[in-house]
Amino acid sequence: MHVFKLFDRFKSTQVHALSPQDNNSGSRGKLSKSKFTNSGSGAQALLPYGLPTTELLEPPIDSYLKPIDYVESLAEIHRRLNTCSLTDKSILCIEQYSILRGLGDPKLLRRCLCAARQYAFDVHSKAVLSAWLRFERREDEFTGVSSKDCSGYILECPVAALVSGYDPNSIYDCCQCGQDDLEAFSSQMLVGNESSSLEEDGDVSFCIGDELVHCVRFKIASLSGAFKAMLYGSFVESRRDKIDFSKTGISVEGMRAVEVYSRTRRVDLFCPAIVLELLAFANMFCCEELKCVCDAHLASLVCGIEDALILINHALEERANLLVASCLQVFLRELPNSLYNHKVRGVFCIPEARERLAMLGHASFFLYYFLSQVAMEENMAMSTTVMLLEGLEEFATEKWQKALALHQLGCVMLERKEYKGAQFYFEAAVDAGHVYSLAGVARTKYKQGQQYSAFRLMNSLIFEYKPVGWMYQERSLYGVGREKIMDLNTATELDPTLTFPYKFRAVMKVEEKQIRAAIQEIDKIIGFKLSPDCLELRAWFFIALEDYDSALRDIRALLTLKPNYMMFHGKVSGDHLVELLSHHVRQWSLADCWMQLYERWSSVDDIGSLAVIHQMLVNDPAKSLLWFRQSLLLLRLNCQKAAMCCLRLARNHSSSVHERLIYEGWLLYDTGHREEALSRAEKSISIQRSFEAFFLKAYTLADTNLDPESSSTVIQLLEEALRCPSDCLRKGQALNNLGSIYVDCGKLDQAADCYKNALNIKHTRAHQGLARVYHIKNQRKAAFDEMTKLIEKAHYSASAYEKRSEYCDREKAKDDLNMATILDPLRTYPYRYRAAVLMDEQKEAEALEELTKALAFKPELQMLHLRAAFYESLGDKTSALQDCEAALCLDPNHSDTLDLYNRTQEQATRSI
Repeated sequence: MHVFKLFDRFKSTQVHALSPQDNNSGSRGKLSKSKFTNSGSGAQALLPYGLPTTELLEPPIDSYLKPIDYVESLAEIHRRLNTCSLTDKSILCIEQYSILRGLGDPKLLRRCLCAARQYAFDVHSKAVLSAWLRFERREDEFTGVSSKDCSGYILECPVAALVSGYDPNSIYDCCQCGQDDLEAFSSQMLVGNESSSLEEDGDVSFCIGDELVHCVRFKIASLSGAFKAMLYGSFVESRRDKIDFSKTGISVEGMRAVEVYSRTRRVDLFCPAIVLELLAFANMFCCEELKCVCDAHLASLVCGIEDALILINHALEERANLLVASCLQVFLRELPNSLYNHKVRGVFCIPEARERLAMLGHASFFLYYFLSQVAMEENMAMSTTVMLLEGLEEFATEKWQKALALHQLGCVMLERKEYKGAQFYFEAAVDAGHVYSLAGVARTKYKQGQQYSAFRLMNSLIFEYKPVGWMYQERSLYGVGREKIMDLNTATELDPTLTFPYKFRAVMKVEEKQIRAAIQEIDKIIGFKLSPDCLELRAWFFIALEDYDSALRDIRALLTLKPNYMMFHGKVSGDHLVELLSHHVRQWSLADCWMQLYERWSSVDDIGSLAVIHQMLVNDPAKSLLWFRQSLLLLRLNCQKAAMCCLRLARNHSSSVHERLIYEGWLLYDTGHREEALSRAEKSISIQRSFEAFFLKAYTLADTNLDPESSSTVIQLLEEALRCPSDCLRKGQALNNLGSIYVDCGKLDQAADCYKNALNIKHTRAHQGLARVYHIKNQRKAAFDEMTKLIEKAHYSASAYEKRSEYCDREKAKDDLNMATILDPLRTYPYRYRAAVLMDEQKEAEALEELTKALAFKPELQMLHLRAAFYESLGDKTSALQDCEAALCLDPNHSDTLDLYNRTQEQATRSI
């Protein structure tokens, strides 16, 4: 019972993950020894700041656009994309990106950015969007890669971005960077040879001090109308052989360069300082062609931050559009690191500098949207973030842009505890049409002691609009007693993906001295939505129970998501707490770690597996194989951002070229570059035959509608992979995949053998494949039993319940699918199945409601398509069309939805 005394002792304390506070306390990162010497137990020593209390818990205000009705918003954006002009498509794609951010699907967001880049017309937009796409892949984290390096695709090519105009289809092509460099070198040699053979006599000379520069009059006159008038017009210079240019500001070397240019039309033989002189000369004498050539050449010379900082002032002064774009591109392609350079910040944040950029068309909503997103990811509370968001507001022209900028300013001010300022911005965002910002208004009122006013505001919002989960969650903050709990329960019912209600109920149980019940509550959300704050909370509970093994597991798993995570309200580093907890658990050798990993991987305990790999990486951080395994687990847990970071680390720590090619292949595959992934796999195989290279090639080829010939190739590749050295974890996966291909080819006996061999080496997921074989053979009982084995073995079993539902009668199927929904509300098949059953039973309203309640928190393609089909069958063409449009916003090429949409449109047209 000594543990429970902590609650009274520390009831006014707070944990960083639960409600952010000021982190600028004196000592950060480690706990002083005095924290432990006076403690009465291990749990007290490891909880120096106590456990969180319910009064101090609060959910974050999301910093992105959050429509009241996602389906309606998605449908509207799809309609506008289909009817707008080509010049408006790019900004509409960014609006689509802003709306889809709330869904948390990186692939959808990347598709929006790709489309925005596809339809970008001007150089500025292309440069910004190309850099944004590069940032989303975090190529800055690759070792040996500079900001100007090209990925090989026009989409992200820094050279292609500086070409004005657009061909929407060209973005799918590979760029010609290497080839262009070769051609440029050849051209330089040609110009060099040509220059050496130039005639030296001219018919006009320009005097600069005591020096004369001889030129050909008609060639100089051809540079601009001003020179033509000077040399052939009524001016006195037209009758002179010598013209004084001493006061023009150009040097002798510069004028000689003008003479060479007048005959060669090339500037690439001159040093950058001379080309800058030529640029100023061109502006002075209106030599547009010379200016363009200088602009383009200087733009091609910008290779790094220092170059860009030197050249951008010249570029702005001389209004050199391409050079400005090239400098900005380097700053953007060096993000987030460039934000920590005060000179770079000055370019974007100082009002006078912003004004200079705007005069040349290089300050835009695109630019400040990208910059502010990066800054908010780095540190929401820093002053740079505020200034960039002020720039975003300044260049916002459309209503949704204003709403976004104002809402994000409100979020940042709330983070900075500037509550009056936050309230002002949130109210302005509401005036711009963003209803969700009312939650921010309520929060700032609450922070200023106006709890009842906040409650009334949220209460009126619930009555005015169709309620969604976040409304009840926000109102719960301002209620008391049973009303608070009812609001939290309603929030979970309407949106089970909201983490705050689970956290609150868990902490409330801790306050009631029911720690195990608290763990069960927080387990509900961790089971389908992994987040650092929930893992941290569960770790505290385990420490309170003195279950240090489980606490250590959760903290290690947390650190795979956020390696620099600060715990105890930002006062203690996660790594330091791992070190402290390690003294309370049995230490594992490397062999123990592999054994533990094998056991956890086999029992489908992904969090436990993450923790083991984290421990192994602490001892051997350069082990690329471990980083790769960690990425596989994180992808399975739907933590794509962290998974891609691990893949990049695997690539950086590769000990050989063939290994690096494999990890680059996976990175390309996960960002949609299938052909390039295949190429990397083939190059790796040509260097050294390995399990991972064959597996990558087989996996990439299998990700299509396989014909018999392709299936045969994939089978051969997997068989080759299995002949190569690897461990049981990966060989089990290969056997499982091979079994799946055999099933698709109708070779059931071979498939069964593969699955059984996989099970023999404890690849537990093979139960699902074997069940499929039994089902195809009409052995439903055997299939059901096989899935039951998987349910019994797997640590997380929502997918197993879902799959088992296919092998039993309708009532049992409904039970299994209900359990799948309880374990993972984000799985959409159970909702679709229940809706289809209700439709079969002619319970149309209930069928629609089953889909509608899920779509409220997870707008998903298949559910939208099914509900559209239901609406069509009921004769509600308007609702059917809206659902089709929302689905096509998520996937514009979904053939079934396109067919339904076209058919419904024809029916609607005929009925008019």
